[in-house]
Amino acid sequence: MSSSKALATVQQPQPTALIIGTGLAFASLILLPAIAAQMGVGAALTGAMRIALMRASSRVISGGNANGETAPAGFSCH
Repeated sequence: MSSSKALATVQQPQPTALIIGTGLAFASLILLPAIAAQMGVGAALTGAMRIALMRASSRVISGGNANGETAPAGFSCH
């Protein structure tokens, strides 16, 4: 398949999916660590919850076809 046909099959995410995905990413990067610190949750559990929220965000933006792995969504946690 030529590169132009491959690019034509890429679909842009819906605005609603972008809003939900951005909200989940915001929650995992800012809200979750703040709430976890107030509650005294350990770093390992906080990290696991952040990973779960980032994966959920990626799945929402990519349309749910991530097959158990996160798809690139234009942001990084590093």
